[in-house]
Amino acid sequence: MVPDIGRGSRTHGLLVYLYGPGKREEHTDAHLVGSWDGFAPDPGRDTDPQVTLTRLTAALDLRVKQAGDRAPGKHVWHCSVRTAPGDRPVSDEEWKTIAQRIVHATGIAPNGDPDGCRWIAVRHAEDHIHIVATLVRGDLRNPRLNYDFNKAQAECRRIEKEMGLRRLNAGDGTAAKNPTSAEKFKAERTGRPETSRETLREAVRQAIAGADDEKEFFTRLHEAGLRVKMRHAPSGDALGYNVSLPGDRNRHGEPVWYPGSKLAPDLSLPKIRLRLAEGITERATLPAAGGRKEWSPPARERRSATGIAEHAAVLLDSDEDEAAAQFVGVGELLDAVAQTSPATTRTDLVAAARAFERATRSHVQAERADIRALRSAARGIIQAGGALGRGEDGGTTAMLLSTLVLVALAAARWHSARGHAQQAHASRQTAEHLRTAYSQAAATPMQALRDHGRALPEAERRTHQATIRAVLPDDAMRADSSSTKTDALTATLAQAEQAGHDPRALLQQAIDMRELDTADDENDVLVWRLRRLAQLPAHPGNSTSRPQTGASQPEASTNRTSNRTAPTAAARPAASDPRNRPPRR
Repeated sequence: MVPDIGRGSRTHGLLVYLYGPGKREEHTDAHLVGSWDGFAPDPGRDTDPQVTLTRLTAALDLRVKQAGDRAPGKHVWHCSVRTAPGDRPVSDEEWKTIAQRIVHATGIAPNGDPDGCRWIAVRHAEDHIHIVATLVRGDLRNPRLNYDFNKAQAECRRIEKEMGLRRLNAGDGTAAKNPTSAEKFKAERTGRPETSRETLREAVRQAIAGADDEKEFFTRLHEAGLRVKMRHAPSGDALGYNVSLPGDRNRHGEPVWYPGSKLAPDLSLPKIRLRLAEGITERATLPAAGGRKEWSPPARERRSATGIAEHAAVLLDSDEDEAAAQFVGVGELLDAVAQTSPATTRTDLVAAARAFERATRSHVQAERADIRALRSAARGIIQAGGALGRGEDGGTTAMLLSTLVLVALAAARWHSARGHAQQAHASRQTAEHLRTAYSQAAATPMQALRDHGRALPEAERRTHQATIRAVLPDDAMRADSSSTKTDALTATLAQAEQAGHDPRALLQQAIDMRELDTADDENDVLVWRLRRLAQLPAHPGNSTSRPQTGASQPEASTNRTSNRTAPTAAARPAASDPRNRPPRR
């Protein structure tokens, strides 16, 4: 059950809307389900609704007129209360009880208080009501409405439990501001899939990902096609910024501006400056040994980011409050991967990054944590450009996504341990989107590895499967090891041995890196860890040919993009949407 509270100054105008047909003819059978005294006139049940509407307005505004100049300027308190999708039908009598409980909980009209504010509850749809109150009490004082939204939220959680409705996660005041009804209607009217606020929030978030300084951040905003307006102090120092979508104008033809702080709490200029001040890790030149010179820049950056993400998961597993800072870095990494992904996985990765945005904010503050490595990984991925969905690019994308799934699940555990219900739910949603993207990215390279494993000589195959059975940590995994599920793992151990590694020691190292309990498929996770540790190509190709024994070089990658100076990006969507513009090189 979701409450949404606002203030206004026109009682009659609001009532006309509530009893009218709605902007899309969506209002049906508008009528009162409750009022301050149970006897308020109901325009929805009267033969002359216009006259009754005037009477109802006068009754609600009576004390406002009596208070005169002492009445608040915005004297109309408006709260819509909506059941969750899939909830059972709620009767008029139940809605009346819900309205009474909310006006009591918020201090609008406490039970037993004869001087409580006047209020009504209007129902014009199956799934919600609107509570309208005028903010002058019977003793002509203003009600105390401190934290009215938090109180309404808390009461809704109790109502859900007692009435058997779907129980939603409690908020903690750190979520980004939801789009208003007017913004939603405008998006529908103009044919946009989402509101300007949501598009701008994502565009600003993507501009921060891996940015080195404030100048680069604002350059990215301009390159994304956004209008940007700075706010300056008398001294000339920048105090904040506003952004607007091209073509998004109000009724007067002026651009509709959104301050960064109104997009999300952490997108204000002071908060962005704090993040940029942390800087990024200086990146050393990657060595050419181990075939790295044959891999494309997107593949190298994704492989490097995998190890950094693995370390972030370990920090989250430690359950320390300082791990809270990792969420910001992981969020930037997800944004970077989403911006540079091939079309086959982009939709799910954009959804994963958007879901994780909620997990990045809570009341737990970390003051000493270092996220420069994560920000550096995000920067490297963006600068490397768009990755292909095949070859080494596709394989290393699967490698990184496999680890990011475990990072998202570690984030869910960390938040759950602290009672952060919304953040934990967002983390689990992120993991589901990442799993879907991983399945798409890993399909081809994992099938090639399974084919390679099945093509090994039987004696060699049995040897490596014996190693798997001996090293894997529990009975359940040992049971899997006897099936064809370990073909890819067997092929990877064979290739690691050919590259000069001890298969048993390398497998144990991969297992010891961190837990495997949350993995959907432990074999897949171990395959990618082994291939990263042994510097094996992430995409082995379709060939089952093997290098000579003792060779120090792994199999050559089948990625034909290794000599690119400017990696070819995936097909570019329409440039009219700033979120779909190609990343900055």
